[in-house]
Amino acid sequence: MASFRSSLGFFSALLPGFLVVLPGSFAPPATSGDVPPQKKEVQVGIVTQGLSVAHVQPEQLNDAFSQRVFKLYLEHLDGSKRFLLQPDIAQLKRYETGIDDEIKQGKHEFLDLSTQLINQRVLEAQSIYRELLQQPFEFTAQETFETDPDKVPYPADAAARRERWRRLLKYQTMLRLSELMDEQSRQQTKSLASTKAKPSGATLSAAVRTPAQLEADARKQVLKYYDEWFSDLRQTDENDRLNEFTNSIANTFDPHSEYFAPKDKTNFDLALTGRLEGTGAQLSEKDGQIVVAAIVPGSASYRQGELKVGDIIQRVGQGAAEPVAVEGLRMDKVVQLVRGPKGTEVRLTVKKPDASVKVISIIRDVVVLEETYAQSALINQGGKKIGYIMLPSFYADFNNNGGRNSAQDVRQELEKLKKAGAQAVVLDLRFNGGGSLPDAVEMAGLFMANGPMVQVKSRQGAAEVIKDPDPKVQYDGPLVVLVNKYSASASEILAGAIQDYKRGVILGNTTYGKGTVQRIFDLDNMLNAEFNKLKPFGSLKLTIQKYYRVNGSSTQFKGVTPDIMVPDAYSALADGEQDTDFPLPWDEIAPAAYQPWSSVPPVAKLAAASQQRVAANPSFKLLTEAVQTMAQRQKTTQVSLNLAAYRTELQAGQATNEKLKQLQQQAPTLEVSAVAAATSADSTLSSRTARFLKPLRKDLTLQEAVAVLQDEL
Repeated sequence: MASFRSSLGFFSALLPGFLVVLPGSFAPPATSGDVPPQKKEVQVGIVTQGLSVAHVQPEQLNDAFSQRVFKLYLEHLDGSKRFLLQPDIAQLKRYETGIDDEIKQGKHEFLDLSTQLINQRVLEAQSIYRELLQQPFEFTAQETFETDPDKVPYPADAAARRERWRRLLKYQTMLRLSELMDEQSRQQTKSLASTKAKPSGATLSAAVRTPAQLEADARKQVLKYYDEWFSDLRQTDENDRLNEFTNSIANTFDPHSEYFAPKDKTNFDLALTGRLEGTGAQLSEKDGQIVVAAIVPGSASYRQGELKVGDIIQRVGQGAAEPVAVEGLRMDKVVQLVRGPKGTEVRLTVKKPDASVKVISIIRDVVVLEETYAQSALINQGGKKIGYIMLPSFYADFNNNGGRNSAQDVRQELEKLKKAGAQAVVLDLRFNGGGSLPDAVEMAGLFMANGPMVQVKSRQGAAEVIKDPDPKVQYDGPLVVLVNKYSASASEILAGAIQDYKRGVILGNTTYGKGTVQRIFDLDNMLNAEFNKLKPFGSLKLTIQKYYRVNGSSTQFKGVTPDIMVPDAYSALADGEQDTDFPLPWDEIAPAAYQPWSSVPPVAKLAAASQQRVAANPSFKLLTEAVQTMAQRQKTTQVSLNLAAYRTELQAGQATNEKLKQLQQQAPTLEVSAVAAATSADSTLSSRTARFLKPLRKDLTLQEAVAVLQDEL
C-alpha cells in the first residue's frame, strides 16, 4: 500500500500539494485466470490516479465519470452491436454509476462481467455467420441495412441478433458481388479489345461466370473473412479487455489521453522514428471501420497520390493474392497487413467519401525524408511573382543529431524566394498536423518582430508566455497562410499568431481544434520492485497543458477561423476535435501584451473581393455542389440491399468523383516553377520537384490565395 502510494509521486510532483486517493486494499496475486486480480487493481488504479493528479482538466471520480466510462467502454467492447443483447446491457447497467466506486475500492466486477458476457456472445455469433453463409442471398427484395450502429439499439433477443447478422452478411456479400461483377466486366472489355487488335485463342477471357456463381464466390470470400475475424476474436484475452477498459478510462478525460499496452507503445514509438517502411498511411478505427487518418509526406502513399485522408479501407491484398476484408478486424492486425518491406506491393480496396470503391496499388517504400521538409516554388501570375512554401509538418531535431528543423528550413526558403524576386508569399499549412512547438514560435518570428507568440497553461499556476527572442524580421511583405480542417496543433498556433498580430491573411477552412499538450509516462518506471511480477504495465499518455493564443483565446475545440473562407473538397467531410468523444471545451485566459503589425492588411476589403470572385468562379461552384452531394451521401447511412438499387447509387457516387476530376482539369492553370531548378543529371531531384509542382498548378485554393495577394499588391 505504502509503496504504491510512493509510486504515484511522479504524478504528484507535477502538481505539488494534490492529495492522491488510493484504493482501499490490494488482493493477493491470483492463482488462476488470465490476469491476476492485483494487476487489474494496480493498472486501473495507477492510470486513474495519474489522470486525476496530472491531467490539465481532470474529471471528478463520481457518477458522471462512471457513466462516461460505461458508455465509451461499451463502444469499444461492442460498438457495432453485433454481439451483446439488451438483457446483457441491462445486467451491465447496474454498474453504470458505480465504476468510480469500484476503482476506489480496488474492485473489477464490471470488467469481469462484461468480459464474461462478450466472450459468451462471440461464441454464439460464430455459429450464426457460418449457418447464414451456407445459403444464397436474394438481392431483389426491397430491404435495407443500417450501417451506423449508433442509430440502432442492441438486439432485443437472439432472434433479433440473428436478423441483424443476416442483413450484415447480405450487405457485405452484396458489396463483394458488385465488385466481382465489375471485375468480370472489365476483363471481358479488355479481352474483347485485345481480340480485336490481334485475334488469337490466347486472348480469350476466362469463362463468364453466372450471377449465381458470382454470388457464391462473394459468399465464400465473406466466409473466409469472418473465419479469420473470429479467429482474431478468440485470441482476445482477459488482458486485452483490461487494456481496453484502462484506455476507456483515459479517453474519458479527453481524446488525446491514452493508455498504451506494451505492444501499442512499441507501435507508437515506431511511428516517431522518422524511418517508416511501408505505405506511409496512418490508420484509425471508427465504428468498426479502418479509416485513413493521415498520409505521411514523402511516403509511398503520398507519392502514389490516390489514397486520401478519410478513405475507408475495406480489404488489403498482398500483391496478386486474394485480399483480406478488414472491417471489424483488430487495428494491430490491419496494421500488420498494410505494413511490409520496401519494394513489395499492397493492394488496398477503399471506399471513398463519395461512396465509390477503388482498388489502389501501392509499392511499399521507405519515406523519402526530403518530401517531409519545407519546399518552395515561384508563381508567376498577372505580371506578379508570388512565393509559395509548403510545410508538411513542424519537424525538429529533438536529439541534436545534426538533423533539420522546420523553422530554419522555412527561413532558408524565404531567403530563396526573396532572391528570386517574390513580391508576396503563401505559406501552406493545409494537412499539417503539427509537431514542434518551439519551431512554430520561431517560425512566427520570421514574419514579425520579437514578442509573445503563444501561451501555455498547466492545471495550476499562471500561463507561460512563450516569446520569439529574435527581433529580426525575415520577411515583411504581404502574406497569406493556407489552412484546412487537417491543420492542427502547432499549425493552429502559427496561424493564430499571424491572425492576432494582423500580420497576414488566413485563408481556407476552420482548423482541427487541437489545443492541448501531451506527455508520456512509462508506468513500469513508476512502480516499485514489489510489482515486478505483474509487469509490464505499459504507458500513459496524458494531456498536461493547453495552448492559448496571444489574444487569450484557446485553439482547443474551436480551432482557428480563417479571415477568408474558401470551399474545398475536404473540410465539409472531415471530423474535427469537436467530433471526438469527450473533447475538452474551449475557454480563454487573459491576453498577453503584444503589439499588432504596423502595416495591417485590408482584410475586410480582401475578403469581400474574394467572396465575389469565388461566387462567380464556375470551378468553385461545381466544387461546392460536388462536396454538398458527397456530404449528403455520407449522412445517408441506411443502404439498400437491393443489388440494382445499390449499384445505381454506387454509379452516382462514381459520377460525382469523375465530375471532381474533370473539374480539376478544367480549372485555370497557375504558372509555377521551382525556385532553384533541379539539374537534369539529378533524376531523383527532378522527379521529386515535378511531383511537388504538378498539383499546385490546378489547386483552386492556391489560385484564390494568389488572387488575394494580387489584390493586396
